[in-house]
Amino acid sequence: MSLHVFANLVTPFGTAANNRAETEGNITTLQKILWMGETHSTVSAEAIRFAIRRRLARLENNGTNRTWNEDAQPKPRNEWKDDQFSGWAQPDADVYIDDDLLGFMSAQAAKEDGSDEEQKDEPKKKSKAKGSVTLRRGMLEVSRAISLTPWAGDVTFNASTPWSNLGSKDRDNPGPYGTELHATRFQYGIALTPERLRDKSRAGKAIESLCNLGTVAGNHGRFLYDFSPDAVIFRITSDPAPRLLYCFSTNDDGRTVNAPSLVQRIKAGDVAADELIVGVGDLDSPLGKELKTVKVKVCGVKAACAEAIATINAKI
Repeated sequence: MSLHVFANLVTPFGTAANNRAETEGNITTLQKILWMGETHSTVSAEAIRFAIRRRLARLENNGTNRTWNEDAQPKPRNEWKDDQFSGWAQPDADVYIDDDLLGFMSAQAAKEDGSDEEQKDEPKKKSKAKGSVTLRRGMLEVSRAISLTPWAGDVTFNASTPWSNLGSKDRDNPGPYGTELHATRFQYGIALTPERLRDKSRAGKAIESLCNLGTVAGNHGRFLYDFSPDAVIFRITSDPAPRLLYCFSTNDDGRTVNAPSLVQRIKAGDVAADELIVGVGDLDSPLGKELKTVKVKVCGVKAACAEAIATINAKI
């Protein structure tokens, strides 16, 4: 039976803003969705994956295939060491950690348009020219992050630093702008089946990167939000279904978190307590106490991450 690794993570309480840098008028907007009948802010899985890739680059000597060059001119861009993903042509060849965990897709257009071919030689029926695609599904699946509390519509008025826009005739004057913001926590989940990796040991490195995420989405000089886990629940199991995604909730506007839906699943026998490893920032928090009542092992966040990595490495 295959080993599956699932996790649900929740961030510390903080002030989120500018997580996509789009505007409506002069208001920088948050991404939002309707969740349980109310408006919640959200951060995309792509933004979380981008941050994971940066962490992965530090975990292997040859780094990652794709890197983000912030100093490139005229603007920052992605750069590849192997944009043909040639290592995947051989089953035993070395491949980059980010390609192994996060996957890739390279689509090439047809070199000659099909309609042009037909015009050149109309009597002969030729098939339309086709492009090619080189791809690998991401083995580390990441869900969209959802705010733990609804967005109340907060907007702040701000003024940019003079000279921040060198191309403007008003560069000596501060530029007014507004920002939607949300004081909240975000929760999201992951899923990973180690045996589907070219290098199974990278499953543990994926967990290490998740446990040490600092900044995700929109982080620059005006906005810093800590995306490291304030609490995390790992499930290491032969069950192919996670059964714990978005299990966190709050009874006090995000001051503390709990997981009543997970507790009910444990009591119902859908999730075995000995499959779970829980890390919390405060061992005496409502979440820690709640899960201890159903015989789940609870420890600090870093200790839980270390135990999860050790358990995975022992079983792969």
